[in-house]
Amino acid sequence: MSDHKQQQPTPRRGKVLEALARAERKLFTRPAPKSAKARMKFLRTREGGSTAAVAERLGTSRRTVERYLAGKLRTPQKRLQAALVEETAYFGFTCTGSSDDGRERYITTDISPTYVKQILDLQVADATEEDLHPIVAEAITESYFTEWGTRADGLRADFTSVSSISFRF
Repeated sequence: MSDHKQQQPTPRRGKVLEALARAERKLFTRPAPKSAKARMKFLRTREGGSTAAVAERLGTSRRTVERYLAGKLRTPQKRLQAALVEETAYFGFTCTGSSDDGRERYITTDISPTYVKQILDLQVADATEEDLHPIVAEAITESYFTEWGTRADGLRADFTSVSSISFRF
């Protein structure tokens, strides 16, 4: 049996909490990488150069990570591909009050200082990922979807999944 089938992904810190930590360190400034090799390099950088930490995060072997980094492997199996996408690229919402179908979105938007304070207060209070989702969704709904109340009155957006998120202060 291959390493891909034997190992299961380990639980990891929530995406919103990770994003807050990245924002504090001002590390996340470029778009998510596309190829498996580029995604592995991105994750290795985020893990301080540790291929073992990347392997643990993805639920695969260290040697598999090294093979992708060396370019010996190029096309990940479905489970590994899903883990790579989840760890580096996806941010999803569903919407109610709109004919706009829920879909993957890459969003860059300023949020109100009121929401920033609420998010940071929750982080300091050791909030869970699930505690942060509603406030982040509300902040993004206000600034991005309804443009500060100038359109889409009554729209509400909820997180369905978060794979990559960054904050800039």
